[in-house]
Amino acid sequence: MSWSERFGSRLTGAGGSASETGTRGAAAGMARSAARSTASGLASAVNGVRPLRSRMLDYDHSLLWVVVALLGLGIVMVYSASIAMPDSPKYASYRDYAFLVRQSIFVVMGTVVGAVAFRIPISTWDKYAPKLFLLALLSLVVVLIPHIGKGVNGARRWIPLGITNMQPSEIMKLAVTIYAANYTVRKQEYMHSFAKGFLPMAFAVGVVGALLLLEPDMGAFMVIAAIAMGVLFLGGVNGKLFGGLVATAVGTFSLLVWASPWRRERIFAYLDPWDDRYAQGKAYQLTHSLIAFGRGEWFGVGLGGSVEKLNYLPEAHTDFILAVIGEELGFVGVMVVILMFYWIVRRSFEIGRQALALDRTFAGLVAKGLGIWFGAQTFINMGVNLGLLPTKGLTLPLVSYGGSGILLNCVAVAVLMRVDYENRVLMRGGKV
Repeated sequence: MSWSERFGSRLTGAGGSASETGTRGAAAGMARSAARSTASGLASAVNGVRPLRSRMLDYDHSLLWVVVALLGLGIVMVYSASIAMPDSPKYASYRDYAFLVRQSIFVVMGTVVGAVAFRIPISTWDKYAPKLFLLALLSLVVVLIPHIGKGVNGARRWIPLGITNMQPSEIMKLAVTIYAANYTVRKQEYMHSFAKGFLPMAFAVGVVGALLLLEPDMGAFMVIAAIAMGVLFLGGVNGKLFGGLVATAVGTFSLLVWASPWRRERIFAYLDPWDDRYAQGKAYQLTHSLIAFGRGEWFGVGLGGSVEKLNYLPEAHTDFILAVIGEELGFVGVMVVILMFYWIVRRSFEIGRQALALDRTFAGLVAKGLGIWFGAQTFINMGVNLGLLPTKGLTLPLVSYGGSGILLNCVAVAVLMRVDYENRVLMRGGKV
């Protein structure tokens, strides 16, 4: 065997082994490189997503956009409902865009005030709840003083402030929501006691009711009573006491209606609005509201095409704005509005439930109380417009024309979003 044949095979084998080893090493290196590349890409993706998720968790986007949509719809519909009002002698000095400008100013003011209210911690609202309630109670007294309170259509409900009128009952709705939650937390151990738990709150609501009935403003009293009763119920008040409270409230409202001839006539008119005795009197607003809904059918007559707003339907831009929405946007438009308010109430209770799960009882009750406020007032306003309830002077929250209403509605939404914001901070391990 030659030298080349003897050693060539060994060299070839060694070379093959070296080549094989090199191949395996190269493959391992490529795998490690790919793993590092994958890990690096995954880390970059996570780092890229994390800031976006943090921003999305700061507040409830859906709730905010629903509120913005209602405020925007309110501006459009107030303009549409009020455009013909300068044709009447009462508003002859107004321009056709006067209410549009005012409503836009109110929305801007409400946005600014709401942004400030959002910055206030819920603990601060808790601390000053009794003082806020007393301030609102004082405003209800001031509005009854001659030459200070302003009377409109036989009711003294407003305090003139130059560019707008302040309605103390709107302040009281927010104040009673916060105070009822504060009271329930402070008196939690007495919630099953009539004298120490139930009676003080019932007395406070009774005083508020007496002042509101002197204006008179029974609609606001009904909303405030619903808020107080709802918060007490959610706060764990004794079931028998709550049942007694409900029975007392229903009996009181029934007695007030029966003792007042004009309220009694309004009830009879509501029961049969098309009767000749009422159609041109106490049921005039209701009949024209129903006509507006009937004309709207499924999709409405078109934005701006309402006939009832042409000085046939009184207060078309305030209490009966839903009727104009029904006429111009139809059943579909009304259902969209109902669904938006449903979303606000639902989110209020969900936010409240989350706060209670985090042992934030006051914040949870405030959130649910705000949901009761929006739900009760919306239900009453829509019920009146649709003929399901007797006529009451209550506006549609966030939509109807009005300075005090828009401002306080925006503050209420801001407080609700603050509760949600603090919930999210705590769930991420932060502090408030």
